Amino acid sequence: MNKLHKHHFHIGWFALLLFSAVLSPVAHGWSLFEKYQPQVVVSDPYLELHTGPGRGYPVFYVAGQGDRVTLLKRRTDWFKVAVNHPRQKEGWVHREALSHTLDLDGSVVDMGALGVDDFSGRRWEMGFAGGDFNGASALSGYLGYAMTPNITLQLEGGQILGDYSDGVIVSANILMFPFPKWRLSPYFTIGSGIITTKPHSTVVVAEDREDEIANAGVGANLYLSDRFMLRMEYKRLTALTSRDDNEEIDQWKAGFSVFF
Repeated sequence: MNKLHKHHFHIGWFALLLFSAVLSPVAHGWSLFEKYQPQVVVSDPYLELHTGPGRGYPVFYVAGQGDRVTLLKRRTDWFKVAVNHPRQKEGWVHREALSHTLDLDGSVVDMGALGVDDFSGRRWEMGFAGGDFNGASALSGYLGYAMTPNITLQLEGGQILGDYSDGVIVSANILMFPFPKWRLSPYFTIGSGIITTKPHSTVVVAEDREDEIANAGVGANLYLSDRFMLRMEYKRLTALTSRDDNEEIDQWKAGFSVFF
């Protein structure tokens, strides 16, 4: 296996690890919710149950005032619930609707609106950004998973649009957050990947190039509201070319992200 194929293998392994890491805590969190199964009482005249976790799913059942509702699991701002009167029905209810229910002691239930604590304790996130790649325009997207509040694994892909050539870049990165609880949370990042460059058609035909890259940089996430944050980042990339000299590249970008 040559060096380039080995690098593709490492990125593929990293993607598999990231995907497994994302699914594992989600499944574990749901199993804990199912273990305790808290109950609330409908205080409004009715509570609508949807067939899925979203307003686009149809309402198939309406619980009445005084009905007991068991909370089974949560997916972002939607809760899967069970109503046992007159026979069990299971469906999805938005957090805002559940905020009008009462606990078994008659107190109003706080369903926990999202805030800075959720931002600092997020598990995975995704986003898109635009910026400058050594004088060329660039668009990119990423998926990240927080192994701990201080360390995040990230897969990133982007498109480079230049005057003389276009390119595609894919990388695997590690982000380190020294202050994860801050609303404006700075970070350091290191990583590696592959960049493919395709020159525009000219009188002299140039070959497409594929080079390995290594990168290091700094950035910051700014929590906005709900599940949204602004991300700003600078990276210094080194293209490990087959020529005598490696190529140094500066990248600046900013964009918006959501976390789950």
